[in-house]
Amino acid sequence: MTPSAEPPGRLRSRPARLTGREGLKGLAGLSGPQYFLLAGSFLIPLGSFAVLPFMSVLLHEQLGMGLGAVGVVLAIASFVQFAGGVLGAVVAERIGLQRTMLLALVIRTAGFAGFVPGLGHPAAAVSALFLVSCGAALYLPANKAYLVHRVADERRPLLLSASGSALNAGIALGPIAAAPFVLSASAGLFTAVAVLFAAITVGHALLPVEAPDHHPEEPERPQEPRTPKEAGQPKEAGHTADSGHTEEGVEAQHPSRRREKPFAGLPVLPFAVTVLSLYVFMFFQHYLAVYAVPRTSTEFYGLVLALYAVLLVVAQPLLSDWIARMPYARALRVGFAALAAGMATLALGRPAALLAGALLICLGEIVLFLKNDLEALARSPRSPAVVFGHQRLAAGIGAFASGIAGGEGYGLAERSGCPGLFWAAVAVQCALLPPLLIRALRRLRPGSTTEH
Repeated sequence: MTPSAEPPGRLRSRPARLTGREGLKGLAGLSGPQYFLLAGSFLIPLGSFAVLPFMSVLLHEQLGMGLGAVGVVLAIASFVQFAGGVLGAVVAERIGLQRTMLLALVIRTAGFAGFVPGLGHPAAAVSALFLVSCGAALYLPANKAYLVHRVADERRPLLLSASGSALNAGIALGPIAAAPFVLSASAGLFTAVAVLFAAITVGHALLPVEAPDHHPEEPERPQEPRTPKEAGQPKEAGHTADSGHTEEGVEAQHPSRRREKPFAGLPVLPFAVTVLSLYVFMFFQHYLAVYAVPRTSTEFYGLVLALYAVLLVVAQPLLSDWIARMPYARALRVGFAALAAGMATLALGRPAALLAGALLICLGEIVLFLKNDLEALARSPRSPAVVFGHQRLAAGIGAFASGIAGGEGYGLAERSGCPGLFWAAVAVQCALLPPLLIRALRRLRPGSTTEH
């Protein structure tokens, strides 16, 4: 398929051809803040997913909320966490990346601490959940942007994929570590998570404030010396404290500090493809358990999830340079073909088919999610924080649409006596929706088709 899109906002240098082994060696040359952020990319989801996957149990069984109300609360919280990334990007542009991460972690720490009194009060528990979601919305765009700040283009895929691997490892281990304590020692679990986040917050407070942004390959411009006449004059309103330049001049030197509209420079194609990617992928996330467990066992389902997580953690950094070099059109074909094949394999319903289908879907996730982020960075003239905020919004829209369509769709397939038809229908969507989306974008934006 041939994507259609607006021309890139800036010239892109072609990533260096690195093998997977050479790419991993690049991790040895990271800075201290980058190592800390990668460690945080593991610890933060480890703490978060020690709590969040069990929220439905807490709200329904311990606090007595109806399942309908629980579903609404969780859906809104998820949407806030994803869609709020746009607001998080705006905040990052105003106050900076390091300060935004610090503010977000203070909010999330307060949220996890709020679950302790929330054990006896539904309103307190729901408020704590929304604090955690708001903190995540603020944190994630600034975190990714800080990680790749002033980093050469060819090093970005490895950093982003390593961060993704650390995040997925934390997501996989969090529920396993917390499962024995969720119902028997809830207060202790929530307290431990709050203490973990407080420690991570202190670590972020010690991170250096990022330097003014510029393209990694551009040399920094030396500050022009002031003339004796300028040096002897008092500063006028509108001048900065450390130079004779006006605020407008500072914004011209550092475009990342300009106050632009939140959606200015939005790269339409990666945004739309991210919406579609999350839409089809979240069917797998939401409904694999209810489909697989009755046909196998909880132990086999746990094995599938564990192997999925291992493949995601190991393969994503190894494939990052290959994915970065791949033209966008080819990446879309590979990614959606893997998703379609995986969904169709799930429809067979046998244990071996469930495992094989999950691993194919994992490959599709690795290719599409990383490539969409890289393509959005390359096509947008905005700062990385804004780009990642846009991508989080796209993910939220896709996940929300999947939740709305998936419940009715799976229920209909189950009532028909053939739940496998649900996965067959999803596979058809993986095959047909991408070319239809691209054709629609071509019609909306004629003359802007380009190969990548």
